[in-house]
Amino acid sequence: MKDVLYKKSQCMRFYQDYRAQKSVNFAIIGFMDKMLEVENLHFKYEKESETEQLNGVTFAIERGEWVSIIGQNGSGKSTTARLIDGLLEEFDGRVKIDGALLTKENVWFLRRKIGMVFQNPDNQFVGATVEDDVAFGMENQGIPRDEMLRRVDEALLAVNMLEFKKKEPARLSGGQKQRVAIAGIIALRPEIIILDESTSMLDPTGRADITRVIREIKTKFDLTVLSITHDLDEAASSDRVIVMKEGQVLKIETPAELFSSSEDMVEIGLDVPFSTNLMTDLRAAGFALPEKYLDETELATFLAGELVK
Repeated sequence: MKDVLYKKSQCMRFYQDYRAQKSVNFAIIGFMDKMLEVENLHFKYEKESETEQLNGVTFAIERGEWVSIIGQNGSGKSTTARLIDGLLEEFDGRVKIDGALLTKENVWFLRRKIGMVFQNPDNQFVGATVEDDVAFGMENQGIPRDEMLRRVDEALLAVNMLEFKKKEPARLSGGQKQRVAIAGIIALRPEIIILDESTSMLDPTGRADITRVIREIKTKFDLTVLSITHDLDEAASSDRVIVMKEGQVLKIETPAELFSSSEDMVEIGLDVPFSTNLMTDLRAAGFALPEKYLDETELATFLAGELVK
């Protein structure tokens, strides 16, 4: 009996040590630490229909990575996100979250690892004040009051909304509402945050602000980010981009690889980022620019350097 208890304690210690060191670069020891795996996903909204909304979708996301999914309307982006989060059922294929296979039995447990921010923040508000709304999810999880209050302030501070915590959500701007929605998610301490068109209702300044906030909280809370978006400038901030078309994965590339050719983007029915269009126009005007893709910050830095030569 003592031997059994000893082996059990050793296994538990190994598991705890592994979780404590999850930020280690696993490539050094010969394998990658996948946070999310989607394997040969098939899905139909109507079982009798011959048309599949998803047809063999496969990809993996490493822990701490920011991946965007782009594509035209109806390409399957949001459907994929909802299957990962367990909001849709009855699919063929496999979804693994932090190494665990998603099933009907464990869906509620695994969903705690995921926070999802939707397109319209008004649909996520339930509290009378900003702090009530951020606390709502934690109350449902039975988190002690002192810890809950600490997390509310920490989450609101992370999205620069602490001074608004006594305000009514209805009196906030669109960008402020979305930041509060994000605060409500990160207060729950998920390991993955899914942004489902979460900037599509904002103006360019608001979209840029939310992208900056996501970048900051990703670093602060060691998050894995999956962004479903039409905003190619937002996608350009990610580590990799998945292009979907008609329920299938068309390509998976880095932003630099994907956005280096405007012709390729047009062929698959998508626009190109602002910086790509600007680089095309500058080349046509006779400017000598690098062949590789530059985002807006990189392009501005390059042009500033050329001006002082």
